[in-house]
Amino acid sequence: MSLQIERVQTNKQLRQFLKVPWMVYKDDPHWVPWLYHERLAAFTKGKHPFFEHAEVDFFITRREGKPVGIIAAIINHRHNEFHEENAAHFGVFEVLNDPEAAALLLETACNWARDHKVDKILGPMNLSTNDECGLLVDGFDSPPVVMMTYNPPYYVDFIEAAGFTKAMNLWAWWADMNETLEQMPEKLLRVVGKVKERYHLTIRNLNMKDWDNEVECVKRIYNSAWERNWGFVPMTDHEFDHLAEGLKLILDPALTFMVEKDDEPVGVAISLPDANQPLHKFHPGPSILSSYLGGAYSLWKKNQADFLRVLILGVIEPYRGLGIDALMYHETTKAAVAKGYKFAEASWILETNDMMNRAIEMMGAKIYKTYRIYEKAVE
Repeated sequence: MSLQIERVQTNKQLRQFLKVPWMVYKDDPHWVPWLYHERLAAFTKGKHPFFEHAEVDFFITRREGKPVGIIAAIINHRHNEFHEENAAHFGVFEVLNDPEAAALLLETACNWARDHKVDKILGPMNLSTNDECGLLVDGFDSPPVVMMTYNPPYYVDFIEAAGFTKAMNLWAWWADMNETLEQMPEKLLRVVGKVKERYHLTIRNLNMKDWDNEVECVKRIYNSAWERNWGFVPMTDHEFDHLAEGLKLILDPALTFMVEKDDEPVGVAISLPDANQPLHKFHPGPSILSSYLGGAYSLWKKNQADFLRVLILGVIEPYRGLGIDALMYHETTKAAVAKGYKFAEASWILETNDMMNRAIEMMGAKIYKTYRIYEKAVE
């Protein structure tokens, strides 16, 4: 049966594009559906701030007229400017267990990148490192936590068969929060006991009543603390404000911390209740109504989640190595246990981020999922 590939050009095609994952994962017990209405808005050009500095095309492959796979081809101009390179990305790669269809999708993305005269293509990115990114290559036995990816194991074979090789691994660490608090290393406790007094630091929760100013503080720390990380791309003000508005809905203020030195923010830690837990249970379908109901159910039940994700933990350059990260780990763990959270995922962490990986391991966490960014030269 013949395959066809088409570029998404109409709203009807985009809606078909977004529904393909429900075909791919119909028998997968761990998949958490994306919220259809949110993804429709995020992938509609002109509605999401990412498109202000990026070129994106979406593609559908069909077998005998029926969709069997999708992919996005992306040029993120801010990425290329920041890293001084000439790269494209691929993402939103979803396909039935159909090697021929997968090969056609990946070849299409590579040809698109070649037509745009880049040197290489990396992915998967949905649609950048500031969104969901990475292919799950290890740890398929549990659902993804909020804002993390998930895929069938056979995607690994499809992508590597297309000539892609590892660019970077991203780790997700798992911890039992009660055990972590009970077995907190003595060395870490000593650091925590001294760091505030020695450096005249204060630590507090984010002030939800002063949201706009708090977002500005987090933005400054984020763009400073992560600027040397592999793959990091600073978000525009529009992008950061857009992300913040989404996070505001699911934040538990008790799991947010700002560290200040002389009233100036120098570190931030933000953890999220795992909104995927109720979403996995509700399992919304590929329609506007179902996704709105799923989103409402997820927000309603978010306080019943027993899993959290440590999403952001960073310290600006002059204050690294002083123990501020240990202070935030300790405060987050105490707050999580007090609120009844049982487990946590710290993700994602670059495999090359030795300082953070050592600190997380010292607290008793273990790597339980590995995600991978692939790359391929464009000839």
